Amino acid sequence: MDPSSPPPPVPRRIPAVRRPLWVWLRGLGRLVVALLAVLSLLKALLGEKGLLEAWRARRQYAALAASLDRLRRENAALRERARRLRDDPRTVEELARRELGLRKPGELLVIVKDGTTPGASHVDEPPGGERGEMRQAASTR
Repeated sequence: MDPSSPPPPVPRRIPAVRRPLWVWLRGLGRLVVALLAVLSLLKALLGEKGLLEAWRARRQYAALAASLDRLRRENAALRERARRLRDDPRTVEELARRELGLRKPGELLVIVKDGTTPGASHVDEPPGGERGEMRQAASTR
């Protein structure tokens, strides 16, 4: 430093200005209002009756509506089948022939075995029963 130059100015300390109490309270009030707003927004989105829960309920409603529609169609089909079994003798006859193996008097039951020739040994048959299908033929007598 040069001895002929004046000394640097000493920084003057500025006394701290105290804010009045109402300024502090105003800032605190703003902070409380902001926190309440954020909490309200979170509750609206994630709460028990919030937006996400409403979306889940809509998806569940759509799935249940589709299931209800499918069950109604199935119910209608079952009602129609019950009506046919109650009112249509041909349906009852077809079911009796197919499931119970019943036949009318005078009909012959013809069993056709696939892949076997008359007089073949039983060694060619698969284990567990006969292979083939049952067919009914009307007697020509």
